[in-house]
Amino acid sequence: MKKSVQFQLSFMMFLEFFIWGGWFVTLGSFLGNNLNATGAETAMAFSTQSWGAIIAPFVIGLIADKFFNAERILGILHLIGAVLMYQMSQASEFALFYPYVLGYMIAYMPTLALVNSVSFNQMNDPAKQFPVVRVFGTIGWILAGLIISFVFKWDSIENIGNGMLSNTFIMVAIASAMLGIFSFLLPKTPPQGKGEKTSISDILGLDALKLLKDRNFLVFFLSSVLICIPLAFYYQNISPFLTEYQVENSTAWASIGQMSEVGFMLLLPFFFKKYGFKKTILFGMLAWAIRYLLFAFGDAGDLFFMLVMGIALHGICYDFFFVSGQIYTDSKAGDKVKSAAQGLITLATYGVGMLVGFWVAGKIVDKNVIVDGAHSWQDVWLFPALFAIGVFVFFAILFKNEKVEYKA
Repeated sequence: MKKSVQFQLSFMMFLEFFIWGGWFVTLGSFLGNNLNATGAETAMAFSTQSWGAIIAPFVIGLIADKFFNAERILGILHLIGAVLMYQMSQASEFALFYPYVLGYMIAYMPTLALVNSVSFNQMNDPAKQFPVVRVFGTIGWILAGLIISFVFKWDSIENIGNGMLSNTFIMVAIASAMLGIFSFLLPKTPPQGKGEKTSISDILGLDALKLLKDRNFLVFFLSSVLICIPLAFYYQNISPFLTEYQVENSTAWASIGQMSEVGFMLLLPFFFKKYGFKKTILFGMLAWAIRYLLFAFGDAGDLFFMLVMGIALHGICYDFFFVSGQIYTDSKAGDKVKSAAQGLITLATYGVGMLVGFWVAGKIVDKNVIVDGAHSWQDVWLFPALFAIGVFVFFAILFKNEKVEYKA
């Protein structure tokens, strides 16, 4: 792969995740402070990610793989996204905001697969070259948070109170327009399945359902869906939680989670080879419970270090469970249904699991409103902590240990 192409792909990845990190982290605080949204309304807004994940396979399977170059669809979707993102910045009430965020996520979620398609199409050694390109996405997400906190200070307690978080949508609209235009300059990625028939079963990965006959895979599948409920609590509540605790530069603090993700990704092969798949997954599940207990009993004063530790555990929580799960799914599926199996897991977790998770999180947050719209955060965080422990016990008892080779 030429260096010029590597630069193009890296810049594409940088903007792709700069866009996501530039508004999604602070969304909860924006909704509560700018639009006076309830927990249930906040859950509806975050659930658009899940609806986008459910609809995305149809966009890719029925359009991108059949008729148009991936880079062109990527460009069009991001240009549409730029318009919708600007409209989100102008919304003054939740009823006006929701249709725009729903439309945006339906446009954005397919781009996550499209940037991968564009990248892989240019690589002669993806296992070696893709991580080098993909890491720029994580850098983009982190930089977005640092810019919000330290350059513009939109997430300072004073500026949040003044409604300045709406500016994050304008920043992201500009970045989205940039990526939309830049996408048309990317190397050509023609449709891979032109002329081939594609069924709904293919798109949804239903051919992989036969894997559920394997008891271990069924236990893993159910655990994956269930663990997305605690995951949804984190995405939906971390910004309002830190803001309510009067934590300055909360977006920058939240970006520690992405920094740790990079570090623990490097440690994953060691854990996987030393402790095996089951123990690695259990480490990940246990980390979810520990992080929420840290959130529940920490504070913005002397115990602030507990909040930081909870955020930093994101690398273990995400990498040790979800990345290990992708490796396990790959090993169980075999070549024929490998893509279908990964598609099914993605649909079940980011689609169904997160959809339920956001709904549950909204209910729990509304149930724990106290005076003046503040929340009993200890009670909010104890629910996903206990839930994660339940999933841990379920997996530990029912999943029979088996050898899985680490392949990355």
